[in-house]
Amino acid sequence: MNSGSKYLPFVAAMALVVVASNILVQFPMQGQVGSLALADILTWGAFTYPFSFLVTDLANRRYGPKLARRIVFVGFMIAVICSIVIPPVLFRYGLIPFDTAADRLARIAVASGTAFLTAQLLDVTVFNWLRRQSWWRAPIFGTLVGSVFDTAIFFGVAFAAAFAFLGPEDAFAIEPAPLFGIMATEAPRWVSWALGDLIVKLLIAVFALIPYRLIATRWSQPALAAH
Repeated sequence: MNSGSKYLPFVAAMALVVVASNILVQFPMQGQVGSLALADILTWGAFTYPFSFLVTDLANRRYGPKLARRIVFVGFMIAVICSIVIPPVLFRYGLIPFDTAADRLARIAVASGTAFLTAQLLDVTVFNWLRRQSWWRAPIFGTLVGSVFDTAIFFGVAFAAAFAFLGPEDAFAIEPAPLFGIMATEAPRWVSWALGDLIVKLLIAVFALIPYRLIATRWSQPALAAH
C-alpha cells in the first residue's frame, strides 16, 4: 500500500469529524435533566468532536506517529478554515439566528486551531509512550490528556478576558451566572460550557474504546512505526 492510500482514509475521516463538529457546535442541545437546562452547557458538536482523537489513535496504532501527526496537521487546517467559513454560511441560510463579526470569528479560529493542534499532538505523544502496554491504556490516556488541554485552550482563548487582545469579547459568555445554571457558585458562562464539554469528551473517550478495539484487533500486526 502506497503512502497516499494509507493517508486518504484517515484524512477523510478527520475531515468528516471536524466539519461535522464545526456545524453541530452551532446548535445547543435541547433538553432538561432535573433543573439543568442542557442548552446552557452543551452543543451537539461536543458529541462528535471527541471522535477526532479516535481517528488520530487509529492512525497512530496502524502506521505510527509520523503519519498520525500528518493527519493532525490536516485536521488543524480544516478546523481553522471551518471556524471562519461555516458560521456565516449557516447564518446566511437561516440555520442559526445570529451572525458573528469577522474579528470575533478570527479569535474563535485561533482558539479552535490552537486547541486542536496542541491536544492532538499531545494525544499522539502520549499514545506513542504507552503503545506497548495494555491495549486500552494508549487510547484512553492519550485522549484524556488531549481532551483536557483541548477544552482548556479553546474555551480560554475564545472567551476568557485574558485573551481579549486576540479579538472582541462575547458579553454573554463572560457574564457571571450560576455554575451549570443551577449551582450557588457563580462563574462566567463559558466556564460552565467548558466543564459540560469536557464531561462529554471524557464519556465519549470511554465509549470510543469499543470501535477502537474492534478495528485495532483486525490489525494483527501493526505497520512499522515511523518516528
